[in-house]
Amino acid sequence: MSDRLNPPPFYQDLARVDGQVDAATAAQMISQYRINNGLSAVTPDTQLTSIAKTQADAMAAAGSVKASLAPNLQLATRMASLGEPKTAASENVSAGYRTFAEAFSGWRESPKHNEVLLTKDATRLGIATAYSPNAKHKVFWSLVLAAPRPGQ
Repeated sequence: MSDRLNPPPFYQDLARVDGQVDAATAAQMISQYRINNGLSAVTPDTQLTSIAKTQADAMAAAGSVKASLAPNLQLATRMASLGEPKTAASENVSAGYRTFAEAFSGWRESPKHNEVLLTKDATRLGIATAYSPNAKHKVFWSLVLAAPRPGQ
């Protein structure tokens, strides 16, 4: 049972310096949504979370989602940095959602973000947030979904 001081992970306010999205909860909720849509579940992946964190941090530092457009922050570049240049992957970037529940709801309601949630071959995910106290949107999000690692 939870209360206002200790909400479940998907309702925790991430607009704080120590705010961190719970990857296991995110994977569980996204997996159930994917299963309901005839797709496979996804599991958290530490390497994908690492490149998601790079993206979220860069957007927070710039105070803008537009930072995600930088050449060194393109998903293909970050996947190549993991040694997976040919692995199918997709990404949602966004800002302003204070909880995972808000972000998940917003992504489902946005056709382009929903397309990423329902990436056909995805089996793993990385998710990260970064807080920027002086930015308009405060919390910046990156969600990376990817197919299995080569050879798996």
